[in-house]
Amino acid sequence: MTDAMLHRDTVLVVDDQPESLRMVTDTLEGSGISVLVATSGQAALDLMGHIVPDLVLMDAVMPGMDGFAATARIKANPATRHVPVIFMTGLTESEHVVEGFAVGGVDYVRKPVNVNELLARVRLHLGTARAVQASTIGLDATGRMMLATDLAGRLLWCSPLAQRAIARLEPGWTSDLGALPDAVRQTVERLLQRRDAPGTSLRIDFREETGDYALELVLIAQYRENEVLIRLDAFDPAGDAARLQTRLGLTEREAEVLLWISYGKSNADISDVLEISPRTVQKHLERIYEKLGVETRAAAAAMAIRSAET
Repeated sequence: MTDAMLHRDTVLVVDDQPESLRMVTDTLEGSGISVLVATSGQAALDLMGHIVPDLVLMDAVMPGMDGFAATARIKANPATRHVPVIFMTGLTESEHVVEGFAVGGVDYVRKPVNVNELLARVRLHLGTARAVQASTIGLDATGRMMLATDLAGRLLWCSPLAQRAIARLEPGWTSDLGALPDAVRQTVERLLQRRDAPGTSLRIDFREETGDYALELVLIAQYRENEVLIRLDAFDPAGDAARLQTRLGLTEREAEVLLWISYGKSNADISDVLEISPRTVQKHLERIYEKLGVETRAAAAAMAIRSAET
């Protein structure tokens, strides 16, 4: 594999002082890192409208738009908010450190910059950013649709598969738009009211030209101070039930019951979805066991899943 085929880490250095800019640029380039430069906060934003770097080194104090205002804008933009920002600040400007973290910075280095410390911090945060990106993409490899929101229901990140599932509900939607579609946002807000009860789920039913579908949001956990993890499950109840009915020789209602069992639902859940009594659900389940030649709920669900995959 040639160097041209490899992705080189790219750092945007934002500083209005030529000597500092030159020193930092030479240090990074000497370590094999590609460098972009901007001499003001506005210039940095303009550049990031065309090229999104892997990391930003941001001078705190600059004429015009300073580093704090520029970083707030970077973090408000869904296309760039994932980019880590490290502040560069004067030795005596401790208040700048606090303000830098408040607007979304991940770290800081003191001026005059110690090049060894600078490289260590840059490499650390580049590695962390790569790990986060790999984890998000890796969710797709396992077939999991995941998203995370803050405690107010604002989208923080979304795996590619989850984005495609939401786009079925709201054609044209992408995570770059930032805000979740209204139906998803309202459902998330209801889930967040139950964030002390992991496993709570809510469904959004919707119709496409080819049939009725459902998108279920399952609360996984609040795993950071202001980040909640949610799993998405996409259902095609009519189509999946019809396939089970044909392939396993079930009645329409039996196929529906078995379908929701394969989706991991309890008898009480199925009773609510199908609007039948829990006792009726159990009677259908007993007939399903008999027809499939199985004795347990897990075995019936496994047959349903295998049937759907063939």
